[in-house]
Amino acid sequence: MPLVPTSSIVDSAREARVGAAAFNVIHLETAEALVTAAERTDTPLILQISENCIRYHGSLLPLTRATLALAEGSTAPIAVHLDHITDADLVHQGVAAGVGSVMVDASALPYEENVATTAELTSWCHDRGAYVEAELGEVGGKDGVHAPGARTDPDEALAFVRATGVDALAVAVGSSHAMHERTAVLDKDLIAALHSTLPVPLVLHGSSGVPDDELRRAIAAGMTKINISTHLVSVFTRSIRHTLDADPALVDSRKYLKPAREAVAEEAARLLAVLGAPATVPGQYAAQAPARG
Repeated sequence: MPLVPTSSIVDSAREARVGAAAFNVIHLETAEALVTAAERTDTPLILQISENCIRYHGSLLPLTRATLALAEGSTAPIAVHLDHITDADLVHQGVAAGVGSVMVDASALPYEENVATTAELTSWCHDRGAYVEAELGEVGGKDGVHAPGARTDPDEALAFVRATGVDALAVAVGSSHAMHERTAVLDKDLIAALHSTLPVPLVLHGSSGVPDDELRRAIAAGMTKINISTHLVSVFTRSIRHTLDADPALVDSRKYLKPAREAVAEEAARLLAVLGAPATVPGQYAAQAPARG
């Protein structure tokens, strides 16, 4: 199946009131595992490559090209997205390489600078057919610090979306990056307010720390794109530890990477089923029709 646009996955999920899964690639093994999960469940999936991941590998092209090749060869609908990109050069390189979307992350800048930077890169991306996500303010725990008090103001968010022209917005509603326990409780009333105010899909970062039922409630309240990284990284690492503990003399990396890859594929498939099922929640959390224009 050809690579699909990120917009087709996000827009279809929004219309169906289900989650658009966006799982992070760390290396080739995780990319293979995630594509396997999408194929086993016949579910659309957004593969994300973060700026931190690019820095780890030393450059953008090798892993990005490999991920694009896996997506293009998959039987499932797969999009490839760059996540939390602060360097404009990486935006340019990624779009030139063929990624369908980018998260432009200027959230650490003062508001006016965030608007100007995001608007400029959004215009550049749109001219080349790429979809743009952005972030207003900083979602809690960007540097691993649990900060569940961060919240996005709906009126400020609307002004930001109108000023920048972005296609999707990451919002702070109680999740936190890099959580190792799935204990976060989200502000569903705020999610519903943001959904009814904004004309673009909402993105939940830090979803690794959110339990299944809470993810379902967030989607029903109006969240669309659900980003998960740390949880799946933990599954991969736990599998490797288990394999090496069982056989300390093992030296062939394929013999511990293969079961780890399978463990991620199984958990990713389970999460795709969680996110792809229509949710029912109490009436006060039901999303209203989104604003337009």
